[in-house]
Amino acid sequence: MNEDLSLPPEGFRQRGPAPSGTRLLMIRHGESRANVEGLAGGHKGDGGLTELGTRQAVALRERLAMSRELDGATAFYTSTMPRAIQTGEIIAEALPGLTAETDEALCEIGVGEGDGLTWAAFVERFGAPDWEKDPHAVTAPGGESLIGFFERCRDAIARLVERHPGEQVVLVVHGGFIEQAMKVYQGLEGGVRLRPRIENCSMTEIEFRTGRRRLLRYNDRAPLAPE
Repeated sequence: MNEDLSLPPEGFRQRGPAPSGTRLLMIRHGESRANVEGLAGGHKGDGGLTELGTRQAVALRERLAMSRELDGATAFYTSTMPRAIQTGEIIAEALPGLTAETDEALCEIGVGEGDGLTWAAFVERFGAPDWEKDPHAVTAPGGESLIGFFERCRDAIARLVERHPGEQVVLVVHGGFIEQAMKVYQGLEGGVRLRPRIENCSMTEIEFRTGRRRLLRYNDRAPLAPE
C-alpha cells in the first residue's frame, strides 16, 4: 500500500510520510577556543577546537560509525572556518566515500574588524547592534547585518537543495547558520530572532521538498564517553 494512503488525514498526522525531499543535516561544530575564551570568532579569532570540542566530534563520529544513520548521505560540506573544518575532518571517517567541500556561504555571521577581539573589547569599540530595532545594522565595519546573514544562509540553502534534489546532505556549520535555517523552515522574516539553544556537535535535519518543509530532528547529539 502507498504509504501516503495508509496515513491519517493531514489534520490528524503526527509522523507524516517518509522523507523524499532534500534533507540538509546540519552539524554544529565542536566547542572552539573562541567559545571558551569569549572571542568574536571570525576566521582569525576562531582558534579551532578545544580538547572538549575534539571529544565531542569523536563521540559523534563513533555514534555515526555504529548507527550508520548517515550511510545514505551523498554530499558533505563544511564552512571555511577552522572549527568547522576540524570537526568535519574528525567525523569524515564515519561518512565513507564522501569528501568534504568547503563553502564560504556556510560560515557564521561576519564580525568584520572585530574578528579576534574579546566580546568586551568588541562592544567597547563598536557597540552591539540592536537587531530588534534595526536588523540591517552591521556587527562591525566589514561585518554583516542580521538581514544580510539571513539572506546569505537562505540563498546557500536554496542552492544546495537545487544541487542535490532528493538527497541527504551533511553540513558542518555554526549555530547562527542553523538558526537561520530554522527561520527558513518556519517561513519567518529575516529580522526575526529565535535564540535557540544549539549544542556543539548536535545534528539538526530539515527536509525541503516542493511545497513542504519538515523538521526531522533537532539538537540531536551523541553522549560523551566517561573519562
